[in-house]
Amino acid sequence: MLARLRGTLESLDGHAADLALGPGLAVTVLLPAYLAADLLPLLGHAVTVHTHLYLESHNQGAHLAPRLLGFASPAERQFFELLTTVKGIGPRKALRAMARPAPHIAAAIVRKDARALTELPEIGKRLADTIVLELHQKAAPFADPAHLVSPAADGRPTPAAPPPGPPPGTPEGDAVEALVALGESRDEAAHRVTVAAARAPAGAISADQLLAAVFAGARQSSR
Repeated sequence: MLARLRGTLESLDGHAADLALGPGLAVTVLLPAYLAADLLPLLGHAVTVHTHLYLESHNQGAHLAPRLLGFASPAERQFFELLTTVKGIGPRKALRAMARPAPHIAAAIVRKDARALTELPEIGKRLADTIVLELHQKAAPFADPAHLVSPAADGRPTPAAPPPGPPPGTPEGDAVEALVALGESRDEAAHRVTVAAARAPAGAISADQLLAAVFAGARQSSR
């Protein structure tokens, strides 16, 4: 079983990423939309994806084509596999539906928020109801507590406190999200980005520069 790939991110075309694994060897990996966006700042850098290989049927099963899918972590791959157990959701539909990180989607399932699921590509109201019915208990291990909600006194949902770390939309926050997408824990990603930012020269610095500094530090520490 092909469980993981690490290579240089050569190109991104929509959901498809080309990873160079060595001289003369590259593979195309299909990604969830949110992950493709998160990896865009890492073009030219080494990335790791956790893979799922399946055979896609064409011409009523007369032709089978291998498709390699890539995820940010083993847990995200397991959530994808759980999603495909729902009747009417095959690998392609599940991948397109994962336009947001798995913990966000799993949290919506756990809180039985079918309306939130209908905002995902490929998921209509009937299918959203089916997902909630079949997975609301099974999805709990994949849900991010920061995206679960509890009813407030006035009956409206109150979000839990956001996770610690640099605020989203800043270079530091974007760099943290990119590292989390590559499988880092949020705490470790925030620590590595904070260290890189502290060592950076004074003045504005981009998320790309922060990530380059993080990876450079990792290479130096491994020597």
